[in-house]
Amino acid sequence: MTPVTIYYNPKCGTCRKTLDRIRAKSIEPTIVEYLKDPPSAAELEKILGLLGMEPRDLMRTKEPLYAERGLDSPALTRRQLIQAMVAYPIVIQRPIVVAGGKAVVARPPERVDEIL
Repeated sequence: MTPVTIYYNPKCGTCRKTLDRIRAKSIEPTIVEYLKDPPSAAELEKILGLLGMEPRDLMRTKEPLYAERGLDSPALTRRQLIQAMVAYPIVIQRPIVVAGGKAVVARPPERVDEIL
């Protein structure tokens, strides 16, 4: 079985539903509570590549910290945005599920089925 990793916030209902959906397929994923253990810049680069996204696409633009830290500035580089996600993981979209060389932002939770 291919390892499955979920970047997870236990306070998020969508995260909990996604985890339940994974477990319903008899899969026990590696759970990364990304607010406690944020992904590194290198991990985020890899995830972005798997998702086919740019950093801003993976950011929660309605999170107050996004505007407070000026992350909406078009002048910010890819590297700066990734560093901001490492420093302020609350701005990372969730849940992210990685499996079999693919990744998905599981919003809605049914999207996880695309990679399992």
